[in-house]
Amino acid sequence: MGEASGDEHDWWHDDCSNDGMATRKTSKTSTRKKAGPRRYGAKASEKVERAMHEMKSGTLRSGGSGKKVTNRKQAIAIGLSEARRAGGKVPSQRKSAKRPSRSRGSSQRQGA
Repeated sequence: MGEASGDEHDWWHDDCSNDGMATRKTSKTSTRKKAGPRRYGAKASEKVERAMHEMKSGTLRSGGSGKKVTNRKQAIAIGLSEARRAGGKVPSQRKSAKRPSRSRGSSQRQGA
């Protein structure tokens, strides 16, 4: 049981050619998506870059309240909206999912 006969083959050594290092076979054709038209234009890139720079330096302010922006996603949104207003190539804004509004009186008093 402990000893292997001489005609058995060490099956775990078949794949280990290169001193135990596994090699990856790659094909010449890539499975990556082909690059289509760019979604964002150069003006959008400039505006977002400027907004990110202002956020990092602490000078970017929110439009509605005037508070300092510290969130990266909010800085990107501000840059994209500025590019949209300036006529840059930016996709339309995503629509947020509408949730059914609950009225206070009807949901609390239904069982009573």
